This record gives sequence, structure tokens and C-alpha cells, in this order.
Amino acid sequence: MVWQVYKIHSDFYYVKNCEHDTLTCKLRDVLKKQKIDIVVGDFVEIDKNCFITKLLKRKNFLIRPKASNIDLALVVCSFNEPKLDLIQLNRYLIYLKYHNIPSCICFNKEDLSNDLNNEIKALKKIYENLGYKLFFISAKNKINIDEIKKYIKNCSIVLIGASGVGKSTLINALNDDDNKADKKTGTISKKTLKGTHTTRHCEIVDYEDFSIIDTPGFSKLKFDFLLPNALVDLFDDIKIYAKNCKFKNCTHDNIENKTCEVCKNLDKIDKSRYDSYVCFLIESLEYKKEISKKSIKKESLNKSISNKTALKVSKRKRNLSRNTQKQKIKDEI
Repeated sequence: MVWQVYKIHSDFYYVKNCEHDTLTCKLRDVLKKQKIDIVVGDFVEIDKNCFITKLLKRKNFLIRPKASNIDLALVVCSFNEPKLDLIQLNRYLIYLKYHNIPSCICFNKEDLSNDLNNEIKALKKIYENLGYKLFFISAKNKINIDEIKKYIKNCSIVLIGASGVGKSTLINALNDDDNKADKKTGTISKKTLKGTHTTRHCEIVDYEDFSIIDTPGFSKLKFDFLLPNALVDLFDDIKIYAKNCKFKNCTHDNIENKTCEVCKNLDKIDKSRYDSYVCFLIESLEYKKEISKKSIKKESLNKSISNKTALKVSKRKRNLSRNTQKQKIKDEI
């Protein structure tokens, strides 16, 4: 029988099956030795002693937050408290696009917006043109919650967003079951004006028509795993110009270079999107620099002679040998 991991705490794995039976399991030592990382959302096989013995094939996987087999990511942000940060929003969207996970955007706390109609208009202009489904809601007041319910029906959703944007409040708002306990919600720090952590671990919350993988808020996501040419391909609104750039290795970040196709068309790219690209590019270039240092080729220890492999004398020893030979010649002269 196939089981799904719905929560992990310490070394315990909480699993359920299609009949909603639940078990608490441990991981087999052989999987630990193989360094197989089991995450929330994984489908696994277990033995009669409640040990996980096998990880089944994943549909997809996120390393941060650690979750798998996701149908849709719902990126949650707020108009205020904390203030809407478009670079942070783009960071999440590009990260999800890299992992080939479909995503939509939920703008929460519309009741705290200072100019709601104009903000909605500006956000639609940016993100609807990129193909994203947008929701404008107040989870606290349960405004437009039914829209989300219809859209995520029969899906396994992951909630992603910074602390304090209202992910836990949204989960409570989606809860029609009075018998199901509400999730604890947090407040905004008066000192930093940022959210405080209320969710401490990933966990699947089941509803009648869908399930949500609730995740801890995080903001320190960096593109220190991606090369610059791969980064630009994730920005559809920049890629359309980048592909026609006549410079092969151009990073499209020198706005003074009017011969770069991207820089020539900056008036057609939203400023927050381009600023996000440049911000992520710095991280990506740092990654490229690091791997360039590590990719210095090491001399092979073997060589091939007549289709046979033989031990190769190191360069240092060869040089010593040649120096010895030269010295002998000099001595003879």
C-alpha cells in the first residue's frame, strides 16, 4: 500500500493512505546511508514494523520549503503589514518557475491598502500579462475566499510567502469545518515591521476538495545555484528581448549600453521586474564565480595506452625527472 508523508517532526514521519488511516514511522537505516531525503508530500512504502523502506517517484520537488508532489503553488503576499515587496514576490515566482511548478498569486490584507483600486490595476498590468492568476483578498474578513476555493479544487497546494503575510489566517479562512482546530496566527513585529514565525514545520492540511502544504515563512532565498544565462530564461518579459541581443555573453545589466537589446527596450519592461532581474543576477554571477574556482581541472591519474589503462606519472614527478636529465647533460658537458 502507498502512503503519503503529511508531517515530519524530529525523526518521526507521519503518514496517511487514501483511506485516511495514519501511522507514525521511522526511516530505514539503508535509506539514511543512501542519503535519501524524505519530505512532506512524498509517497512512500512502509513495512509491517512501520519503517519507511522506499521513496516512490516524485512529480516535482522543492528544496525550500521542503515539499514534493505539488499541483499548484499559491504565493501569498500582503498590501501592508508587512509592506508589499515586489522584488521578494518575483523571487518566489522565479524560484517556482525554475522548479516547473505552476503558481498563482494571492494579495492579502486588501483592507489595509491605502489605494486599493490603483494598486490592483498596477499589479494586474504586471502579472496578468505574464499569465499569472491573481486573487485580491482579506483572509481576516473572508473576502473573496470562495474564488480561491473554486480555483484550487482537487489540487495539492503549497503556500509560499514571507512571515506575517497571512498564510495561517488564509488556511483558517478556507476552513469550513468547525470541528477542525484553527491554526495559530501571528502579529507584525513593531520593531522590524516584519512578520513573526507562527508555522514551524511543513504539514499537509486536508480539506474536503483540496489539500494545502502549509510551510514556514522564509525570505532568505538566494539564486546562488543558477547561472546567469539560465536566470534570464526564467524572466519571460526580459527573455523576449534577450534572445535577440547580438552579444553572446551579455548579462543585460548595463543600462548605458544602448546596443544591448534588453537595455534598448527597458521602457517596455516593468521597472520592478528588471530591478528583480538585476538583483538576482548579482547572486547568480557570484555563483558562477564560485564554480569557476572549483572547476579547475585536476590532472588525471590514469592514461590510456593501446586500449588499456595505465597509471600516469604525475606532472610534478615528470618535471623532476626532466630536471635531473638536464643536470646530467650539463655535468657531462
